[in-house]
Amino acid sequence: MKIEIWSDVMCPFCYIGKKNFEEALDSLPFKDEVKVEWKSFQLDPTLEQSETKTTAEYFREKKGFPEEQAKQMTNQVIQMGKASGIDFNFEKALITNTFTAHKLLHLAKKYNKSSEMEEELFKAHFLDGKNVGDNDTLVSLAVSLGIDAEEAKKSLQSEEFDYEINQDILEARNNGISGVPFFILNGKYAVSGAQPAEVLKNALTQTYEETVVPFKDNTQNNLSCDADGCSI
Repeated sequence: MKIEIWSDVMCPFCYIGKKNFEEALDSLPFKDEVKVEWKSFQLDPTLEQSETKTTAEYFREKKGFPEEQAKQMTNQVIQMGKASGIDFNFEKALITNTFTAHKLLHLAKKYNKSSEMEEELFKAHFLDGKNVGDNDTLVSLAVSLGIDAEEAKKSLQSEEFDYEINQDILEARNNGISGVPFFILNGKYAVSGAQPAEVLKNALTQTYEETVVPFKDNTQNNLSCDADGCSI
């Protein structure tokens, strides 16, 4: 069963959604039959690659929120994060353009480490206050997961994964996705937002029972012939 998840590095609800999704998946007996594919999405592609802003600056300059309102909003997210095992540190978080960070995610996908890389990017941004638009920072994250530093540098400095990132974004647009996290479950159901683990568990179970189990049952009872003969 395939699960596609659209996400952006600087989206706190995406981090909460990831934790809740993993909790839900880990509790299911068919978890080893689930393939997860992380998809790229940019909440604010207008940010310059070279600039960084604090959370307060971003809310004030880009959203027009006064500091007190921004603090109230982040405090609410902090409480939600604690319930999912995340200690958000918005005072340290540096808001920047995430396109380059998505390159690293696609590089990690080559080595079946995209979920691990997604986690490292979230930690770097929300917990450690690192600049996830900085190439040296991103290379160090790649190395921490066993990816060659030179390969990482080359991928970040080239257009190697630009097409894949833009295709993810286009696919999101074509599917009417305007916010993240967004989950598409085996091409049949969609779940948006940082839903509780129990909600995700129920959605995954329903999807599995409707899209995988019938196929498995039919395969087991399928009377057919092929080049090697006929099943009896």
